[in-house]
Amino acid sequence: RCGLLLRDGQITRPFPMSILSPGFTLTLLRIAELAMEAGLPAGVLNVVTGEGAVVGATIAESMEVDVLVFTGSGATGRRLLEASARSNLKRVYLELGGKSPNIVFADAPDLGEAVKVSANGIFRNVGQVCVAGSRLLVERSMHDAFVAQLTDFVKGMKVGDPLDPATTAGAVNSLRQLEQNLGFVEEARAQGREIRIGGARILQETGGFFMEPTIVTGVEPSDRLAREEVFGPVLAVIPFDTEDEAVQIANGTDYGLAAAVWTSNLSRAHRMIRRIRAGVVHVNTYGGSDLTVPLGGVKQSGNGHDKSLHAFDKYLDLKTAWIKL
Repeated sequence: RCGLLLRDGQITRPFPMSILSPGFTLTLLRIAELAMEAGLPAGVLNVVTGEGAVVGATIAESMEVDVLVFTGSGATGRRLLEASARSNLKRVYLELGGKSPNIVFADAPDLGEAVKVSANGIFRNVGQVCVAGSRLLVERSMHDAFVAQLTDFVKGMKVGDPLDPATTAGAVNSLRQLEQNLGFVEEARAQGREIRIGGARILQETGGFFMEPTIVTGVEPSDRLAREEVFGPVLAVIPFDTEDEAVQIANGTDYGLAAAVWTSNLSRAHRMIRRIRAGVVHVNTYGGSDLTVPLGGVKQSGNGHDKSLHAFDKYLDLKTAWIKL
């Protein structure tokens, strides 16, 4: 069992696979290779492979590293902050989890569009997106009709080979993650919540960790499914009656990464943007940000921002020079 050591884009010698994590991928090495081909100066981009407990901890505790930027779990983010405190007080910027609310009011301008975008907002990439709209809050007066349309739409989604253009979503990243996803569903079922569609493993004969897109209704804001990040294709649907109640439910988790509001009332849209504690709030769409605007979270979704010119601030030190002439 051995891997390959690349130096200056060339394979130089084998080395023990033990320094690589089980999930080791050649993707980043290929990106580094392309960067060199594009003319990026040597040393600007370095790919260090290895297990997080070894290589990641070494970087985090290094006295020579000034800034850490991490995207991942809250547990690991806390460990990086602890490592900073133990070492040189390096700045640590974290983009962590989310339990993003997608709020649909009865006056949404296009319910068909809201159905389609809400489904894609959670089920694209099998829910393995930090900003996934994993909580669907629907005004009670149209809750049942909206959920019925959503369920019908999801029935037409195809899970399977990601190389097939007809595929909507591929596999969950690991067996452990799949089992965790299914555990959330079973807990909801045991609590008497309704599994409107999905909730099971599929395509097991392929050897992949595939899961059906899953819609759970009757979810209470206090349920674990409504508070904790699943990071899988599981949508928790919660009804609400008033704007104030929608805000209370939306802000009722430890996270604050993304959110969405569907309404024809522009004043309401502005009120919701102001009142929802999230780094990104969409109106009548979901996942619409691009590289020109910052992406960042509040509360336990992290600190700092990715994307846009604001992202460069993390890597800069301000210095004042006061010169008497």
